[in-house]
Amino acid sequence: MKQHTQIGATTQEAISLALQKLGKTREQVDVEVLQEGKKGFLGFGARSAEVRVTVKEVQVRSTIEVEEAEQQNTTQFVEPTVIDDVETISSQVSEQPSDIETVQQIVEEQKEEEETSINPIEDAKTYLVNIAEQLGIHDLEIETTREGKYVLFQLKSEKAALLIGKRGQTLNSLQQLTHLVLNKSAKQFLMVKLDVENYRERRQEALELLADRMADKALRLNQRVTFEPMQSYERKIIHNQLANRLDIETYSEGTEPNRYLVIEPVKNG
Repeated sequence: MKQHTQIGATTQEAISLALQKLGKTREQVDVEVLQEGKKGFLGFGARSAEVRVTVKEVQVRSTIEVEEAEQQNTTQFVEPTVIDDVETISSQVSEQPSDIETVQQIVEEQKEEEETSINPIEDAKTYLVNIAEQLGIHDLEIETTREGKYVLFQLKSEKAALLIGKRGQTLNSLQQLTHLVLNKSAKQFLMVKLDVENYRERRQEALELLADRMADKALRLNQRVTFEPMQSYERKIIHNQLANRLDIETYSEGTEPNRYLVIEPVKNG
């Protein structure tokens, strides 16, 4: 019995490498998965897949059995049926589909099965669950809502703070990664919004209050005031909040990821 144990980044890769070394096809071997591969999170917790591939034994009939079968074939002669009716032959041929049509039908059925089995939103949810487990979060609940090309992932957990991070940095990173995973298998381009227990709504309200306080401070001191570096969408919230005020102006300075917002009193005259 011929066997080979192979390690690979994924189970499929390990199987393919083993088949190449054995010189066999997938139908000619039995595969035993010793360890599933694991990608891990940002390089942590990754592990290789390991499989054991065994070549199937082929049952060969003995020489005596072969000879007996040949003798039976020579002694039992069946007179062939002669069909001299051309229409009969044509009808028999037309009733059976050709090999090409059969293959095409099988390929189309496989394509339909693959298309129905791929669900990019479910793939993204599975990805988020795996990431959460790497962070020690095992109670993650995910609700999804889709409106056109926009998909909202609403996350819930007792450890929500781990998913949000400092000023939403972890949440923003997860949103970018989920965006990539979702569009990897989606048929059309989709936009992702990731939220944890309405954090983004609370963050917007806090930024709007901060914008008003900082604008008043700039007027009181009669000098420009600056914010700490922020994401572009957070700077936009502050710009929009102060857009209708005529006594101050807002603008951004610096380069990403350290770009920040400035409020400056409008100078009269």
